[in-house]
Amino acid sequence: MSRIPAAFRRLKKNNEAALVPYLTVGYPSLQTTRTLLPVIARQGADMIELGVPYSDPLADGATIQRASQASLEAGVTLTDCLSVAAEARRSNEVPILLMSYYNPLHKYGLERFAEDAASSGVDGLIVPDLPPDEAGELKTACDSHNIDLIFLLAPTSTEERIRRVTEMASGFIYCVSLTGVTGARAELSQALPDLISRVRPHTDLPLVAGFGISTPEQIADVVKVADGAIVASALINLIETLPEDDLIIGVSDFIRSMKEATLGIRDQGSGIRD
Repeated sequence: MSRIPAAFRRLKKNNEAALVPYLTVGYPSLQTTRTLLPVIARQGADMIELGVPYSDPLADGATIQRASQASLEAGVTLTDCLSVAAEARRSNEVPILLMSYYNPLHKYGLERFAEDAASSGVDGLIVPDLPPDEAGELKTACDSHNIDLIFLLAPTSTEERIRRVTEMASGFIYCVSLTGVTGARAELSQALPDLISRVRPHTDLPLVAGFGISTPEQIADVVKVADGAIVASALINLIETLPEDDLIIGVSDFIRSMKEATLGIRDQGSGIRD
């Protein structure tokens, strides 16, 4: 079993929701990613999502596209991402999620990838462009190495898609809060509560929301209905603007403020397993 279910049990016991920050591996440099990972873990991240840079990130908006392109131009590979994960695992037990599009995994070899990811301490895998109907081979490889394969559902998902995803998913289900790509938004989409209410009856897995979540106030709204929140573009934007000397302090303050918004939540009929 991966570290993800244990993390959600701890959160439920403490009346908290999960904060899941995202970093594009290698942006603005591999050393920066390595430096920030233990900082983010110490400041309250309940899980950390590491993005594998890819040339055609169809689910990502301008911020993550820009970060991914810069990482690719610097020569960052999937092997580098696994190395970064392994280094982070040696310093803490925070669950590590790898977000990759399918092509790099297929090129690497699915069974080989699952074996190497597990040995690097990866707990979960998110593949935005892999529909559940085509995920059987990767699911088998992940299951054999105790890696949770996490699927996405969106406000446009049909009841049949929801049923299929909830049958195959493990770890948690990634609920996309809006119709569109990633990117910080000034206002939270109103489509999320309806999506959560449609998915809850189908599963007892935690439901974690992502896309467009950028402020503590938005997280506070999200965790009224969801079991956690993923913060991606807002963190990348911050990293871009901070001088190198202020990076650790600035990111630390950001993560702490986001985590505080997940504390002391009332029971919302959560799907988190006991």
